Amino acid sequence: MIGLIWHRRVGKSAAFGTAALIAVLCLLSPSLPANAQVTERARQKQAAEKERADLQQKLANLKRDIDKTETAKGNAADALAESEQAISKANRSLRELGQEQADTEAKLNVLVRQQADLSGVVNSQQAQLSKLLRDQYVAGNEDRIKLLLSGDNPNRINRELQYMGYVSQAQAKLIETLRVNLQAIKDNKAATQNAKFELEEIAQEENEQKKLLEKEKTKRGTLLAQLSTKLNAQRKEAGNLQRDEQRLSGLVDKLAQLIEEQKKAEAAAREKHRQEQLAKARAERERRAAQQAKAAPGTKIKPAPSDAIDDDEAPQSLGRNEVTPSAEENFGKPFASLRGQLRLPVRGDLIAKFGGKRGDGPTWKGLFIRAPEGTEVKAVAAGRVVYADWLRGFGNLIIVDHGNQYMTIYGNNQSVLKRAGDLVKTGDVIASAGNSGGNEQSGLYFEMRHQGRAFDPLGWVTTR
Repeated sequence: MIGLIWHRRVGKSAAFGTAALIAVLCLLSPSLPANAQVTERARQKQAAEKERADLQQKLANLKRDIDKTETAKGNAADALAESEQAISKANRSLRELGQEQADTEAKLNVLVRQQADLSGVVNSQQAQLSKLLRDQYVAGNEDRIKLLLSGDNPNRINRELQYMGYVSQAQAKLIETLRVNLQAIKDNKAATQNAKFELEEIAQEENEQKKLLEKEKTKRGTLLAQLSTKLNAQRKEAGNLQRDEQRLSGLVDKLAQLIEEQKKAEAAAREKHRQEQLAKARAERERRAAQQAKAAPGTKIKPAPSDAIDDDEAPQSLGRNEVTPSAEENFGKPFASLRGQLRLPVRGDLIAKFGGKRGDGPTWKGLFIRAPEGTEVKAVAAGRVVYADWLRGFGNLIIVDHGNQYMTIYGNNQSVLKRAGDLVKTGDVIASAGNSGGNEQSGLYFEMRHQGRAFDPLGWVTTR
């Protein structure tokens, strides 16, 4: 009979434990929200595009200023500009999307592993909670009352009550950690789904960019065939070569001017911030001095941290994180110290050197390195991209500022793979070699300039 009663009670307790566990888990596990229509990647892309807008507008205005001074009309290479820009943009997008895809897949793999670990922990905690609830039901809810009325040894009663308290605390702690882990699973599922949506977005964008790339390559090939005779003739005209050189020099000068204007604006912002902080510090000191004057004799007012700011120390201690660092902080070593340590930006045959004659035209102001179309072009030193666009005579052109009025110039690219404003490190791939701008051979045109004047790159590079 006793065995039958025990069996029924255990059966009831198991049923209760299961029901109680389900009820607890229902409370702890809110339903997942509907899938977001806009992914985090899409929001970040929108923000990045907004940040670039001002810089792109400045560069567009700069190009318009250069175009106003142009005297040559009907340049055959201009007909290629739209297709060559589109090819460059498509290749850059595909490269960026490929990197995004790799990063997102890595993130997804981490999320999947985390989900598996969290699920294992939650299953274990659910089993513990189920056991606790079952044991509590089997023991009965009236245990504390029974103990107090039992007339048993008070010390034993105290120990039992403490033990019950520990059990209750453990149960409450277990429920809280289970709740936290269930929320983590929910967040993980949302992040995983977002990553999957992002991969779908990337795949769709890649497909669109590949179609666009093929279309623009076909268009450019047709134009090249139609304009080949005119392009060959114009390439040999000394006047065209001279105008190309002047155009590039004008662009470099205007970029240098923009850089200096930006430095002055940043210096003004830094000084304004410093003065604001000094004013706050002085106001705080005056406030505390007034408090001290009103306080009872012998009472000391605790100094505020800002009281330690001194006019002489302010430039070193304020505003360092709110302005653009100096060239050396941005780019590492000063560019001038890298002489003899640089490597050529692309592997290939050097077919034109600085100072060499260009037919009946001006001398070469840089190097032309012949290389197959698509060969990687690398930054010779760390810096910031200040121009990444198509320019007559140089096709898809990228210019990197290295600080202290040093710039490197990479022309005739098939594609520029960085955007204006991007920071680059030594050896970063910034473009792919080509023959844009109506150039006869595939390769890279490379210049180095200081204070706007071109100088021989071979005096700065090593062939080791």
